[in-house]
Parts: sequence; structure tokens; C-alpha cells
Amino acid sequence: MSSVYLDHNATAPLRPEARDAMLAALDSVGNPSSVHRFGREARRLVEAGRAQVATLAGVGPAQIVFTGSATEANALVLTGLGRRRILTSAIEHDSALAWATDRIPVGGDGRVDLDALDRMLTADAEPAIVSVMAVNNETGVIQPVAEAAAIARRHGALAHCDAVQAAGRIALPAVGAEVDALSLSAHKLGGPQGIGALVLRDGLPLAPLLRGGAQEGRRRAGTEYVAGIAGFGAAAAAVADRAEMPWIAALRDELEQRLTAEGAVVLGAGAPRVANTSCVAMPGVTAETQVAALDLAGVAVSAGSACSSGKVRRSHVLEAMGLPADLAESAIRISLGPGTDAAAIDRCVAAWAGLSRRRRSRAVA
Repeated sequence: MSSVYLDHNATAPLRPEARDAMLAALDSVGNPSSVHRFGREARRLVEAGRAQVATLAGVGPAQIVFTGSATEANALVLTGLGRRRILTSAIEHDSALAWATDRIPVGGDGRVDLDALDRMLTADAEPAIVSVMAVNNETGVIQPVAEAAAIARRHGALAHCDAVQAAGRIALPAVGAEVDALSLSAHKLGGPQGIGALVLRDGLPLAPLLRGGAQEGRRRAGTEYVAGIAGFGAAAAAVADRAEMPWIAALRDELEQRLTAEGAVVLGAGAPRVANTSCVAMPGVTAETQVAALDLAGVAVSAGSACSSGKVRRSHVLEAMGLPADLAESAIRISLGPGTDAAAIDRCVAAWAGLSRRRRSRAVA
């Protein structure tokens, strides 16, 4: 039985453009820090990828710092700007929450409480970093990054945005123009795993996490992953115009309408969301049971973030939104991508509806 992949927010399948760029780069034998012709060719590939990622973000190439992941990019910026007080939204990815000294609450719609942020910064004048993601990875809710960054500036704080789930789905330059730093990941937009980037405002000093090398403008030591950067750049160029979003949105809307008719509750539906993400709950059936049942039916979905060592646990995002326990514990994430078609939606609805009907039948019996 063929399988349907609806977990693009965890990792997106490698795009053909990225695969081709990586295969070509693998023929390059030079170290990009070497001065001979082989090194210069490797450097050319790195800088071409840097320019493509910079174009996606709407910045200059010198503002791009390549890292091993967005998790590393988050750690690099949240520890490297020299500020001890770090305010993150309560719905951030764990890689940002791990550094938080304060958590900014969110409303029931899943959006950051800007008034609370203002009060928190007013109450303590210590120089701070404010980190608010562009798009929540579980609900797809778009966050008010520009407004949060404006509040941060008024209080002398720096603003960072984890834009991992935003790339290729909303206009990154509009987000990046408002913040001091932006984190990106290649594999969320169809590039390879193992490569990320930090976009840093010009002139902002940054202490490296990794020392011992002059790579990336002395901001991130270690030989650059040439093939990964080439693949990242090619994927960034492929998604820059967001041409796939309108028809993905239509598929997502159809999915939600059909699941709602079967008793699903769509979480975050009252807020602006990216086109590819649905967070749906089946009250009375745990997320773990749903994920396993859909997997047996050949449909791959997830429950919350993929960064929990394969464990399914109650979502901190849904808890922060103040949702009842029965909804928080029964919510799964369905995330679409360029390979999703109407047949995939049919397959997902049939599998989910079958589980829901069996649950209702047992309840009646």
C-alpha cells in the first residue's frame, strides 16, 4: 500500500532542484577556505548558496551565517548577543524556550499577547532579547512579529524571529525587516537536513558558539557543508515566489471542511494561519492513538513538534493557548506540501473519519 506524507512541518521531501544542486556540489573536492582552484570552486558554491538564501530573506549575503540547523541558529543568537534576559513567546520551539528567562503569554487564538510583552519589558529595564516566531509549527498561526519587534525597540530590546515555518509560505523580507535576527532551516522548505542559517542585522556583534576557525566571518567556526549549502540555496530559490501556496491553501481548506463534518475541532482557526497547516482534535481519542492509526492506514501525520525523540506528549503550545485537556491531548498536526494532491486529502479524511466513527460506535455500545 502506498503511503501519503502529510508531515511537511517536520521535514519536507527534498526538492529536485536541491537534489541536483547537491549532487553537483558533491563533485567539488575543495575546502572552501583553501586558496587553490579547488578551494575557490567550493567557495563559489558556498557564496552562490548564500546569495540565494539572502534573496529569500530579502537581505544582503553578508548577513547570512550558515549553521548546522535552526536549533543551532537559535542558540547562537540567543546566547551570542550578550544579553542575559531573554523573553520568548510561550509557544516557541523548544530550541528557543530552552534559553528563556521569561515567557510571553498567548491568547486563546494562539497569538502573542502584545500588551503582556509591553508590561513585562516595562517592569524590568534590564537589556533584553525578545524572540517571537513568525509561524507556529503546530497550529500554523502567524504571529505579530512586526508589532512585537516595535515594542522591543521602544524598550531598548533586540528582536529575534524563528522563521523556520514561514519560509516559502509568507513573505520573509516583510518579517526580517522588523527584527535584528532571523533563524532559518533548509529541510523545512525542501532542502537537505543538517543545514540552517542565522540572518543577522548589519553591524550587530555576535559571540560565536563554536570557536577555533574563521569561517562565516568568525561567527561560526567549522568547515562549511558545501553540498548542504548548495541544496539550501536551490530550495530557497524554488520557494521564493510562494507559487504553490494558493492551491495548497485550497486543499487545506477542503481537508478541514471534511474533517469538521466528521466531528473534528480545528484549533487556531480564528487566527491568521499559513496555508499548509491544520491542527485538528478528535476529543476522546489521544493524539498518539490517532497518529498510530493513521500510520497503519498509510497516512503520515504528527502530534506537535518532531523534536521530541519520537515521543507523543501533550503540546505546550496548546496548553499555553488555554485549551481544555481533552482537546490538547487529542490534537494532531496535518501539514501539506507541494507533493500533496486531492487523492492524499481523500486518503487522510477516510482514515481519520473511519477512526472517529469507530470511536462513536463504541461509545454508543
